[in-house]
Amino acid sequence: MTEPKPELSGRRAQAARNDGRILDAAREVFLVDPEAPISAVAARAQVGISALYRRYPGKEDLLRELARDGLTRFAGDLEVALADDGDPWTAYTECLLRVLDGRSQALAQRLAGAFRTTPETAALAIRVGELSRRLHERTQQAGALRPDVTPADVVLLLEMLSSVAIPVPDGGAGLRRRYLTLLLQSLHVAGGPLPLPAADDAVLAARWRAAGRLGD
Repeated sequence: MTEPKPELSGRRAQAARNDGRILDAAREVFLVDPEAPISAVAARAQVGISALYRRYPGKEDLLRELARDGLTRFAGDLEVALADDGDPWTAYTECLLRVLDGRSQALAQRLAGAFRTTPETAALAIRVGELSRRLHERTQQAGALRPDVTPADVVLLLEMLSSVAIPVPDGGAGLRRRYLTLLLQSLHVAGGPLPLPAADDAVLAARWRAAGRLGD
C-alpha cells in the first residue's frame, strides 16, 4: 500500500502553490505570445518577480519546463488512446479532445525553437512523434481517418485550435471543442483531394532548429 504523501506546511506549501500558479500563468501567457517577458507571467500569476526567479532563474528555464511538461502530458494522452482496444475512431477522437482541453501539445509546439533543448526534451519529442504516428496509422488502417492526412497535419491543426482564446467564462474551451468536432467530421468523412503539399515531420522539426537552438 502506498503511503500518503505528507502535507506541506508553511513556506514549502506556499512555494508549491506559487509554483503551480506560475506554471498555469506561463501556459496562458506563452501560448499567446512566446516572446512575452517573464514579468507578464509574474503579473498573471499574481506573485512577486522574486518568487518567480527563485524557482526559475531565467525565462529559458521556465520555457524548458513548460515544454517538458507539455510533451509529457501529450505522451500520456497518446498512450491512453493506444491502450484502448475499443473502436479506433472513438479512441482517436477522445484523445484529441483530451489533448485540446489540456493544450499540452500546442504549448510544446509554440515553444519549439524558443530555448536550447536538453537530451530529456529531445527524447520526449521523439517519443511523442512515434506515439502520434502509431495512433494515426492505426486509425487510418481501420478506415476511419482519411488517408491523405499526415500526423504533422493534425499537430498543426490542433495548435491552431488551441490558439482560440476569447474573454468568456471558460476561456474559449467550449469553442475549441466545437471547432475540433467540426474538424473531426472533415477528417473522418473522405471528401475531395486536398491541395499539396501535406505537412511532414521536417516541418515540425524545423522549429526546434530555429536560430540554432537545438541541443547537441
